[in-house]
Amino acid sequence: MTRVGRLGRLALMGATTLVTAAAICVPARAASPVEGNASWIWYVSDSGGSGDAIGRHAERRGLDAVFVKSGDAGNYWSQFSPGLVRAIHSHGVDVCAWQFVYGSDPKQEARIGARAVDAGADCLIIDAEGDYEGRYGAAEKYMSKLRRAVGDDYPLALSSFPYVDYHPSFPYSVFLGPGGAQYNLPQLYWRAIGDPLASSVRHTYAFNRPYDRPLLPVGQTWQDPPKGQVLDFRRLARAYGSTGVSWWSWQDTRRKLWPALAGRLRGDPPGPRPRIQYADLGPGAEGDLVVWAQQFLIGRGIQVKPTGRYGSKTEHGVRTVQRREGLPVTGAIDDATWVALLRRKPAIIDWSRRGSPRALGIEARRAELLPRAADEIPRAKERVR
Repeated sequence: MTRVGRLGRLALMGATTLVTAAAICVPARAASPVEGNASWIWYVSDSGGSGDAIGRHAERRGLDAVFVKSGDAGNYWSQFSPGLVRAIHSHGVDVCAWQFVYGSDPKQEARIGARAVDAGADCLIIDAEGDYEGRYGAAEKYMSKLRRAVGDDYPLALSSFPYVDYHPSFPYSVFLGPGGAQYNLPQLYWRAIGDPLASSVRHTYAFNRPYDRPLLPVGQTWQDPPKGQVLDFRRLARAYGSTGVSWWSWQDTRRKLWPALAGRLRGDPPGPRPRIQYADLGPGAEGDLVVWAQQFLIGRGIQVKPTGRYGSKTEHGVRTVQRREGLPVTGAIDDATWVALLRRKPAIIDWSRRGSPRALGIEARRAELLPRAADEIPRAKERVR
């Protein structure tokens, strides 16, 4: 179908005008609907009731996009329809679909995602959480089938736990790896986490940055955060280099918070100046970030296995890379070593044949999962999707 959202209107201007308009009106990387200010919609019926009402309100509040739920497991939600998309687009607002996935039937979940794309979604957001922990093979099946259905260039985003180190058996490296989602939208609900805002943001960025995808965090309007914290969240995201943020959720946003979600932003973020940093890894570490680092070592021809455990062979491989790159030879992965690793392509692991990283014990059966280090966002009825 023909898009008439923000990006679609620019496309109608023609190639020369498009370059000029983009340079003047939008950030340099605003090539996707997720790279702006957006709000998540769970139920259309609780968020204005119609596409026209949603689009009108979003336009008035300066939102670039809305993210509307389109599916849950193998079930399509009829609220996400071509008519809804057209109505919201008519107000110059982009519309992304989001689906909650579990991993028990990844092929059907991929079909549900592709159906939302066929309905006119400008992008698709994959909300994968605890049910996908340990399901490397399922994540690969879902992503491969979804990519075949929507194409290699269609914008996909992952939205999941913000603290990667708390979820060592979650397959971030599959969802955000080769052929996966181009964007990473960590659910950075600082009030639910219980950490100070600045430290929550710092932790999230450090542990997500190695996946080398644009970070566009999801903030919260549920739990009624102070307006000042909402503005500081935007300031911090900007300081860390993000081109946009989104908010969970539309129906939880009180009237006093709407003006803070988008528009001109003044002032500096709280605390010391943010710096670009990556999570450190060293001998004894375990989890998906280790799997990811091992994929880069394998991609360089270094003989290690993607076990998810940072043992002697991984340490030796890291030392080899450091020597080749002229870095201090420590055997541990620091900022400079991550940068060096990310210059090359990672090896693609066929988890459907290999099975989940066995050294971590992260088979699909829950009893064999590597235990969570913690649960940064307590389960609560108000977050049930």
